Amino acid sequence: MAAVQPLAVKGSTGSAQSSGPVGLVFNVMRFSLHDGPGIRTTVFLKGCPLRCWWCHNPESQSPTPEVIYFEERCVRSGECVRACPHQALRWDGQLLLDALRCQRCGGCASACPTGARELAGHKMTVPDLLAEVSKDRVFFEESGGGVTISGGEPLMQAEFVEAVLAACRVDRIHTVLETCGFAEWRTVERVAANVDLFLYDLKLIDVERHRHYTGVTNDLILDNLRRLSERGSAIVVRVPVVPGVNDDRTSLEALSAFLSPLGLRNVDLLPYHRIGSEKYHRLRLPYRMAGVPTPTAERMEALATHLRSDGFQVRVGG
Repeated sequence: MAAVQPLAVKGSTGSAQSSGPVGLVFNVMRFSLHDGPGIRTTVFLKGCPLRCWWCHNPESQSPTPEVIYFEERCVRSGECVRACPHQALRWDGQLLLDALRCQRCGGCASACPTGARELAGHKMTVPDLLAEVSKDRVFFEESGGGVTISGGEPLMQAEFVEAVLAACRVDRIHTVLETCGFAEWRTVERVAANVDLFLYDLKLIDVERHRHYTGVTNDLILDNLRRLSERGSAIVVRVPVVPGVNDDRTSLEALSAFLSPLGLRNVDLLPYHRIGSEKYHRLRLPYRMAGVPTPTAERMEALATHLRSDGFQVRVGG
């Protein structure tokens, strides 16, 4: 998936009368061309059970709101310090945060006159979200596009996702779910009923390497992909190509050997990039991929050619 900037839309909590599920959204990206067919509106949800070393949307990982600090925008007005109701911020030659006091309420972000502090993660009801995406209906109809639910990992907010997808089905809006598949099958199956296309992120086949680089095993991920293929779901497998992690011949052959018996022939190879690396600094998180280069176009084409020789339909870049 693409690296995104937070807060394209300020979500609301919906009306007091709303009793449906509420989701935590950190971005709604319009006019997306790489998250499924046609022109799409991509909804990014907070929360992910994986901790991939190369994640370019680290603000998506936590299932709670987070404040992102853009130091280069800061004019040291002190408004954020004065606005914090929990006294979590103070100046001492630089802006210091007491993480134990911070409640992620967003008061500092609202008070900042230059946008140096932004809150990633806003609650939205299903009607809130449908009202936003429906603004783009004309583009969906003209291009064969629709709505893509991404993350983070959308299945961490399965009840909300299920309701959004069902509402889209009623409104005849094409739906795509981008997922890593790390969830119980009953959750995947329930959500799948209203998914027109899965973009299934598959990092590594080797279980130990998968655990090393993502923090979890891939048993559920591989099993759910098998089951989705057996039920006849439309699936594009998306593989982030990360130098030194999964761009070797062994990883490629393992991928081919796993997908071929399932009849899954559509594969997108997504080259690793460092577009989101600065976000780690803004979130006060370590970045573990410093120094890792983006794969060259020639290298990506060589990998694609290898898979094509095995009978796969391969796109580079998605």
